[in-house]
Amino acid sequence: MRKIGVYGGTFDPIHHGHLILARDAHEQLGLEKVIFVPAGQSPHKMNKPQSSAEARLRMVLASTEGDPAFDVSNFEVRRPPPSFTIDTAEHIAARESGAELIYLLGEDHVNDLATWHRFEDLKRLVSFAVLSRSGNEAAHSFPVIERKIDISSSDIRERVASGRPIRYLVPKAVEAIIREEQLYMEIRK
Repeated sequence: MRKIGVYGGTFDPIHHGHLILARDAHEQLGLEKVIFVPAGQSPHKMNKPQSSAEARLRMVLASTEGDPAFDVSNFEVRRPPPSFTIDTAEHIAARESGAELIYLLGEDHVNDLATWHRFEDLKRLVSFAVLSRSGNEAAHSFPVIERKIDISSSDIRERVASGRPIRYLVPKAVEAIIREEQLYMEIRK
């Protein structure tokens, strides 16, 4: 059976940590591909400022361009907010008929997983794998893709706002979009 990874998130901005763990998941889980799904508006971040969905989609597209293991879906960006994972999973399941879907999520979301919209339906449709950058011991039973990577989107935003370089933290194409769009000029968490 074909196995496809679905990697949702705000990706504000996408960085090398996201990409390295997606590649590791592709290899370790034997995935045909990993589909990145930038959130239009995450229901868990409704009151937090974020870059436009279009800018975040552009960064994800630029960072994955030319990699046959990676695909990008604009499904959530096109929908009215908020973006619910179950809707995305149903859409991808219909598009990728017969494939086993493995939803890749950051370890920071595991504790809230049961509160996700229509979680019971979601866990019948996908299995979960956790992407861990911290090196902390897992307190759950999901498969873990682990690599110690100390890069975070919030740190990148703070570096841009304070005029510090982000080279080596994000792909060059993402850095160019951040500069062109003048993203993250003010410090925010």
